[in-house]
Amino acid sequence: MRYKVVIVGGGTGGITVAARLLRKSKAFHGQVVILDAAEKHYYQPLWTLVGAGEVKRETTERDESSVIPDGAVWRKEAIAEFQPEENYVVTEAGTKIRYEYLVVAAGIQIDWGKVKGLPETIGKNGVVSNYSYDYAESTWDAIRNFKGGTAIFTAPNTPIKCGGAPQKIMYLAEDYFRKAGLRDRSKVVFASGGTIIFGVKKYANALSNIVQERDIDTEFFHNLVEIDGEKHEAVFEHLKTHERVSMHFDMIHVVPPMSAPDFIKRSALADANGWLDVNKHTLQHPKFANVFGIGDCTNAPTAKTGAAIRKQAPVLVDNLVAAMNNKPLQEGYHGYSSCPLITGYGRLVLAEFDYDNNPQETFPFDQSKERFSMYLLKKEVLPVVYWDGMLKGLM
Repeated sequence: MRYKVVIVGGGTGGITVAARLLRKSKAFHGQVVILDAAEKHYYQPLWTLVGAGEVKRETTERDESSVIPDGAVWRKEAIAEFQPEENYVVTEAGTKIRYEYLVVAAGIQIDWGKVKGLPETIGKNGVVSNYSYDYAESTWDAIRNFKGGTAIFTAPNTPIKCGGAPQKIMYLAEDYFRKAGLRDRSKVVFASGGTIIFGVKKYANALSNIVQERDIDTEFFHNLVEIDGEKHEAVFEHLKTHERVSMHFDMIHVVPPMSAPDFIKRSALADANGWLDVNKHTLQHPKFANVFGIGDCTNAPTAKTGAAIRKQAPVLVDNLVAAMNNKPLQEGYHGYSSCPLITGYGRLVLAEFDYDNNPQETFPFDQSKERFSMYLLKKEVLPVVYWDGMLKGLM
């Protein structure tokens, strides 16, 4: 079995690349295969609003078959191993698939089990997370049933998809507590394994002011390592002192550690940290010239967001076609990413930036200010852009 292009992953990156390739030339029809065993495709950026009771989770889900572009071959098999020296992959079913070019769009792995006790208690005992279709509604249950006490919102010290998401649900919950008359008897804590509130100074300044104005406690260098749901106790490791710090909670929103998928870590395509190695400007693998990568699974040092994929996809496709025609590649991706930072019900700061953390704003106004219009952009406009634009290879 042999294809011109094998795409590993039918998520945002894989579908977008396939759609763009197939629009570029009919010669690709039947020559592009997408490997993914998933039955469903999710628009994950809305899961924050599912957790806040603003959006029904069903609106974020579609059948995977409905997003496979016309002309692509979908093999419902999960990848097991790469053999880049011999230009083939092996699926978990044992199928060997040869390729001329490989695109790795495998996404990120959520390591629930790296927090002791988390798999046993997630979704109950006030322990919730928006990083799963199955648990996002439990966040809304915890928020609307909160009677006061301590609400903790965590962030791990690993790379994660959408680095702003741990804060978004915190601001929404705090807003809800305030409107419900609970704020006076509530303590809201942001306990993060990171060192700062946000990596881009302009937006960090805005968020720091919001945290201060809303009396939110911040605990940086605090990495969640253990949780006891029945005792309502979370244990953090202080990353400077390595001391264990226990905190009581009445509700806790957990962002689990994340890493590259295991099948990438153990392959020759991985860098020293396990991520897919790519040139950060061309998205080509540095050792295997017929291999490209996109999105969360790569070591491109930008924020892991759908917006980053939207800017990476046209660069990757142009360079993939250039490689096929023995033409030079363009260093066209400069790290653009975007994070729509929801700061309350009807409020949003739209962060856009590049590899050097310089703002790259789209709109002709100061995007570090909270705006209702940007909230509507996030809730109403961007999902349409995703389903009808990105996934169809149009933008």
